[in-house]
Amino acid sequence: MRMRKKKNLDVRFAACADVMAFEPKEKRGKWRALFGNDNPIHLEIGCGKGRFAIGMAEQHPDVNFIAVEREEGALIMAAERCQQQPLPNLRFVSFDAAELREVFAPGEVDRIYLNFSDPWPPNRQRKRRLTWRAYLEVYDEILRQQGDLCFKTDNQRFFEWSLQEICQFGWLIQNISLDLHNSDFEGNVMTEYEEKFSAEGYRIYRLEARRRLPEFLKK
Repeated sequence: MRMRKKKNLDVRFAACADVMAFEPKEKRGKWRALFGNDNPIHLEIGCGKGRFAIGMAEQHPDVNFIAVEREEGALIMAAERCQQQPLPNLRFVSFDAAELREVFAPGEVDRIYLNFSDPWPPNRQRKRRLTWRAYLEVYDEILRQQGDLCFKTDNQRFFEWSLQEICQFGWLIQNISLDLHNSDFEGNVMTEYEEKFSAEGYRIYRLEARRRLPEFLKK
């Protein structure tokens, strides 16, 4: 179900300018200049209302976080939450994941987070899944040489499908958890969906995937 359009979005986004990154395509290759440092860049695709991004930015002040959300109704809620106490290492931005190549230069990103992405039906709309091979090709381009992907979901079938897709793409899978909240994983920051689904008794699945090395570096 789509979120209802919020009122006065332009005015509200302008009031959150301290935590926003407007005109993202103009920042391609220049994201570190926006933050004013050379720290790693971590990208969350589909940040929702911002709980994960804010929590991670608070825990890791030496990392620059970029939180992407195409649904402006959710994004303004995230930005307004952060605006109450702005974090210098976090910026929110609105664009579609299909435009990633236009927003980030090759090797500009160190880590990508996919948290509770929409598990589109695999038979009819698998190409819209953010773990589909076409998206993996884009991630492979914008991630640095040793960059990685972190993926969390409550949907077991989506997780299994994604695991197979990522393996077939040739990335190294590591730190797989089939029940994250009952594992020894430390430092987990929950999203709004994660808290809701976990409270309802759903398992949370998580994996990390490291991008493949160029052939000349394997020798």
